[in-house]
Amino acid sequence: QVRLVESGGGLVQAGGSLRLSCVASGRTFSSSVMGWFRQAPGKEREFIAAISWSGGNTLHADAVKGRLTISRENAKNTVYLQMNSLKPEDTAVYYCAARPATQWRLESLPHEYDYWGQGTQVTVSS
Repeated sequence: QVRLVESGGGLVQAGGSLRLSCVASGRTFSSSVMGWFRQAPGKEREFIAAISWSGGNTLHADAVKGRLTISRENAKNTVYLQMNSLKPEDTAVYYCAARPATQWRLESLPHEYDYWGQGTQVTVSS
């Protein structure tokens, strides 16, 4: 079993920064591909970024590249999403997700992830 708990969301002004954290429990965490997604009201769940088990390989959506950056610290069982230069269109519920430990490929499709956190709300005011 993998349990994921996000934190760090909140209200921020446009141009500001936030760092989201996702703390994972489960023995397979360090070997799992992890991802961040977001979902705004009335929209489909959108891929943000994914990271390999070692942190050496990442994949970022073009829409957020350069502003939102994924990283992980396996010793703390934590995945981060550093969010800079935030825009009102970044407003959404942000979710972290994990793939099975045996599936190593970085994926951008939500259905390729088996485990999900509860989500944390990010609201960017203009």
